[in-house]
Amino acid sequence: MASFKRKKKHLRYINLLDQPVKFNPFVFSRAFLLWTLLGLVGGIVAGVYWIILEHLTHILHFFNGWQVIPVMALSGLLAGLIIYFIGDPGEIHLIVNNIKFNKGKLDPKNNPSMILSSLLCVASGGSLGPEAPLVQVTGSMGTWFGKIFRLKGEELRSMSIAGMASGFTALFGAPLGGSLFSLEILTHKHALEYYKAIIPALVSSCFSYIVFAAIAHLGFGPIWELHSYNIEGIFDFGYAILLGLCATVIGWVFIYCTKTCKFFFEKITLPIYVKTAIGGLCLGIIAYFLPITRYFGHHEINQLLTLDSPLYYLGIILIFKILAIAITVTSGWRGGFIIPLFFVGTTLALIIHKMFPFIDLSLAVVSCMAAINVCVTRTPMSTTILLTTLTGFSFFIPILFASLTGYFLAPRIPFIHSQMDKKHENH
Repeated sequence: MASFKRKKKHLRYINLLDQPVKFNPFVFSRAFLLWTLLGLVGGIVAGVYWIILEHLTHILHFFNGWQVIPVMALSGLLAGLIIYFIGDPGEIHLIVNNIKFNKGKLDPKNNPSMILSSLLCVASGGSLGPEAPLVQVTGSMGTWFGKIFRLKGEELRSMSIAGMASGFTALFGAPLGGSLFSLEILTHKHALEYYKAIIPALVSSCFSYIVFAAIAHLGFGPIWELHSYNIEGIFDFGYAILLGLCATVIGWVFIYCTKTCKFFFEKITLPIYVKTAIGGLCLGIIAYFLPITRYFGHHEINQLLTLDSPLYYLGIILIFKILAIAITVTSGWRGGFIIPLFFVGTTLALIIHKMFPFIDLSLAVVSCMAAINVCVTRTPMSTTILLTTLTGFSFFIPILFASLTGYFLAPRIPFIHSQMDKKHENH
């Protein structure tokens, strides 16, 4: 009887929320409150996740030298066991597929496995960042909110996208860039297909950003320290295109390196925890010889920029960082590859600057970062906006030229296969 009364009371509240607002002369509506609540909760989740990640990273960072090899192998084994026994949380391909073809529904039941496995993978030094796990967790929260308030169709999909945007924005500190990213990542053609979700995504992102910044004390300015840049003329746009072209070539190398690693790991017909352990062992060996390739690049990019590394050493870092990301992606480790790709772009920019010192280093860094990420993710608008925020590079147009170069010279078949329309997947 008590349970029936509770359900009846719940339905009464839901019906009240479903009623239109009377005498409201503003665009403001109850939906705004729902988007705000989603953003606040998303910011809290992202802040707590980041604090736990930092503490766990601090603990595992004490293991260096030869110790990094068994530590990363063991971390891979534990992450694989979590996935094996709790459930496979999927990857960015599954998120995109569910938003596009599953009515925008992201299943929250996969969150415990994603949170635990990604914390181990990222904190131990894997070459993937926390952005993808946060996007999945907060996106599924959007789905859960939508179901509670009986949203359907595009409204439910918009709530899931708004949740994704809140998680992405929390980490990168760029509400507009995070909102656009949550739209662009869904399709390699254009973001307009999901334009109805842009306002919910912006509202959720803004409130998520405020909460995350208050909890984690991040996002109050550029993350990566580039020297000030003054545009010298129209030739700088030409440099941006040429730099973007070089980075796009490296983007192709990364894509095919990942496909090769995927081929080998798919040949291993053993449980996933064996694959993640093998991946961890390989990553540990790379990190032993090249410590700067360990972790996803949040702090390592600044370290790379301050070091005066010789040209040959930068080339070695470039090759083995690409290999480390590919192994991390294909061996079952969990995380996102956006910040690691920015690290690869920075390394390439330093190589080019060493060879051609007359090219401004800041221009080279942002152009290479933009082009390689867009080549892989097909997100030219959001990548451009994100980089202006993350680097403090105030000249928007050169980054856009590099981003468009990466976009139009990217492989016809996207790296994230679910970005394609179903009708094209069979051809």
